[in-house]
Amino acid sequence: MRLAALALLLALAGCASQPQAPQIIPVEAWGGSPPTAREEPQSISRITLHHQGEIWKEGADPEAYLRRLQQWSRLTKHWADIPYHYVIAPDGRIYAARPLSQAGDTNTEYDPRGHALIMLVGNFEEQQPTPAQLKAAVELTAWLAREHHLGLDAIASHKDYSRQTVCPGKNLYAYLESGWFQAEVGKRLNSTPR
Repeated sequence: MRLAALALLLALAGCASQPQAPQIIPVEAWGGSPPTAREEPQSISRITLHHQGEIWKEGADPEAYLRRLQQWSRLTKHWADIPYHYVIAPDGRIYAARPLSQAGDTNTEYDPRGHALIMLVGNFEEQQPTPAQLKAAVELTAWLAREHHLGLDAIASHKDYSRQTVCPGKNLYAYLESGWFQAEVGKRLNSTPR
């Protein structure tokens, strides 16, 4: 009887520990449109951080920025969509961009197939990521790592795969280089019972 009760408790604990996605604003909510191009679905094996590479001005509208980025990506670059899967605003809001099932795009030589691409707005060669952006990036990365069964070694940045860029900028890269970012992701992964 005790063993049956223990087994039931363990089963219930396992059900309660399902990872929860952070709040992500869908494409339709920021005024974007789904991609029209169909590409072969990708399997996620890496999580890669990027920065916007442009100075983000206080008070700028992230949703208007995303609409312009989507238009530029499609009309100028002839990509299927925004090159990143998620975009994080300075206030920590996470926006869905390109579908995660579709490989991202890049202006550099690395192959982004298999990468979940997270971009934080701002130029982190000159600006600092906000605490809200860092927290959101950690939470999103931890959720993606759980969802795709990835270890901390799957977390890197654009410049780790390309010699043609300083992305994600020295001020964001410092959090990866020091191990702080991976440690924070690890805390969230370890705090969720399996």
